[in-house]
Amino acid sequence: MLEVLTDTDYEMFRKVIYDESGITFSDTNRSILDSRIKEILRNNNIATPQEYYAIITKNPEEMKKMLDSVTTNLTRFFRNQPHFDAFIHYVIPKVIEFKKASGDRNIKIWSAGCSTGEEPYTIAMIMKEICPPGFTFHITASDISLKSLMVAQQGFYSEARVEGVPPNYLAKYFTKVDGGYQIKEDVKKTIHFDYHNLKNDSGARNLDVIFCRNVLIYFDEPAQLTVVNHFYDSMSEHSFLYIGHSESLFGMNTKFEFLKTDWACLYGKNIK
Repeated sequence: MLEVLTDTDYEMFRKVIYDESGITFSDTNRSILDSRIKEILRNNNIATPQEYYAIITKNPEEMKKMLDSVTTNLTRFFRNQPHFDAFIHYVIPKVIEFKKASGDRNIKIWSAGCSTGEEPYTIAMIMKEICPPGFTFHITASDISLKSLMVAQQGFYSEARVEGVPPNYLAKYFTKVDGGYQIKEDVKKTIHFDYHNLKNDSGARNLDVIFCRNVLIYFDEPAQLTVVNHFYDSMSEHSFLYIGHSESLFGMNTKFEFLKTDWACLYGKNIK
């Protein structure tokens, strides 16, 4: 039984993962890659890492499955409440102000790296509460993990997973069912879930708000810059970008402006 990837095996997988997705594995998180590859070999009765490498490099679908398996997905509803406080009290009022000036009445939001859906559903519930009459909104939610997207599309969460959802939101936007809670259909229909590799341009344009929180940490600086520049190109003339509270664009050559609100720090495009 394989105990650990050799240095040669590790470098082989580390490189192909980086080339395909921009996700970086280093000495500090090598154990994660080791354990995920060993689990894949065991579950699929594959004898050696070299045999598995040959499979993924010849079959794009197997490559997607491998990237899915090595991606860590950790999230929850209303994660980092100050971000959502800024969203409610500053970002969306500003977006509405910009929209009124342009005559556009549709607010477009992207949850990039949405994992199992808690973030986009949180955004959708908030927007249903604060979106003013005469305005509409649409959320695109994407991830590189197909398994996570399937959970997100289903919209079912155990009781433990809905901890942190305010009681009034839970009553209004979920249905209590055996074993947990189901997101209501009128919330689900505001979100389009889609597979997307952030290494590539999504093709989306005129987005008003992008959430990409706790994702950039998996990329090295060149890959981060590529992702951030893709975001900039996809956003509307006046728009906002959220990244994780432990992440920063400081020192990166981007066009985004740093923004400090009364609730949280974020970034903007032509907002000053």
